[in-house]
Amino acid sequence: MDVSVKFLGAAGSVTGSRYLLDLGDFEFLIDCGLFQGRKDLRRRNWDKFPMPPKDVEAVILTHAHLDHIGYLPKLVKDGFSGPIYCTGATTEIAKILLLDSGKLQEEEAEYAKKKGYSKHENPEPLYTIEDAEAVFPLLKPQEFKKPFAIHPSVEVTYYHAGHILGAAITKIVIKGEVQTKKLVFSGDLGRYHDPLLYPPTMIPEADVVWIESTYGDRVSSVPKPEEELANAINDIFSRDGLAIIPAFAVGRTQLVMYYLYQLIKKGKIQNVPIYLDSPMAINVSQLYREFHQDHQLIAVLEDTDHHPFQHSNLHYIRKQEQSRMLNDLKEKAIIISASGMATGGRVLHHLMHHLPNERNGVIFVGYQAEGTRGRRLVNGESGIRIFGQEVPVKAKVYNVEGLSAHADQNELMEWAEGFSVKPKLAFMIHGEEKSATVLAKKLKKELGWNTVIPNYLESFMLFEGI
Repeated sequence: MDVSVKFLGAAGSVTGSRYLLDLGDFEFLIDCGLFQGRKDLRRRNWDKFPMPPKDVEAVILTHAHLDHIGYLPKLVKDGFSGPIYCTGATTEIAKILLLDSGKLQEEEAEYAKKKGYSKHENPEPLYTIEDAEAVFPLLKPQEFKKPFAIHPSVEVTYYHAGHILGAAITKIVIKGEVQTKKLVFSGDLGRYHDPLLYPPTMIPEADVVWIESTYGDRVSSVPKPEEELANAINDIFSRDGLAIIPAFAVGRTQLVMYYLYQLIKKGKIQNVPIYLDSPMAINVSQLYREFHQDHQLIAVLEDTDHHPFQHSNLHYIRKQEQSRMLNDLKEKAIIISASGMATGGRVLHHLMHHLPNERNGVIFVGYQAEGTRGRRLVNGESGIRIFGQEVPVKAKVYNVEGLSAHADQNELMEWAEGFSVKPKLAFMIHGEEKSATVLAKKLKKELGWNTVIPNYLESFMLFEGI
């Protein structure tokens, strides 16, 4: 048996996670994500898939962020009909995110058509809500730490990765006629001291490792990110302003709500209304009860009088009319809304209305990919384009990197050091060129790893005649 891999995404970029493993008689994908960020990256979502989707026999998901699952409706629409394996929480979060993604793409295509800012005469969405729903019957939830077979020669085991609820490090054991080989995909690794989620699991052995490198070139300088968050909020409130926090609906929003609850309880920020304006984030937050075994908040969540996701200051905004009312807010308040990189979602309407006011502030609480509105705002651009209009940026922009759900360089190295047997090959994935290069050099120098930075659409033979 020969085993090869083709990098269909998250190679030389952070998004679009897709890796095609070919065992000769069996081809399957690890992740099936959307490209996000720069226009040239987003255009790849429209490229013809490099093989007939009907010939892909299975998909294994590491977690439910759109850059790991967001291409699934397109793959199914174009002919894929095999099983999609993932953890239980990933199954439920994927349903929420894919429905929302289909809805947003329909709305954006319709808006572009209405406003005439698309170069296409009749702009079409990449996929629809109906296409997203077609994915659901194919989802096959699996337990952590319990091996499952996807083929007579392939066994998969999930381990906690941190990062978001349900996220998994994925170990794949391939049994050849004469040898057995182990592949480990880090997925996105979380922080080692996350207050909500378990730390990434150490894996002792692998022949080939795929390691994320999003923060491969930087070390978090913020030991207590909640303090930095409090400083930003208090600075905004000193101007009687409104705080807008663009946050991913999955993971980041829940962490922000936890910290805000703690800061209010400790008297470190004012007791002001907090509006969670994201039906998706609300639905995901409720999953923390259903999948209580996947996180560390069991004791807190059982105490209904002191619940970080349900207290008197926190207001859940589901209806669009309620969301529109927030555009007229004049008093001190905090709005948490998706998307986290300001690439879409309700947060765009809040930014459109509140960025021109110098009293207000926008607090980014995670990685901002190259080419996104979030990155441009963090870089200090004086104007930003939203819905085809140029919006002046008068509000102050803050970047609280310590709240990232991604492991920093030290934590990536700590996870790598957990391999008691050095892998024969390690691919640097999910990183821009600089971060991937820095991590590759550090792993090579300090651990003696054979590191490779793959290019988009590049293929590698992993094993021959096993």
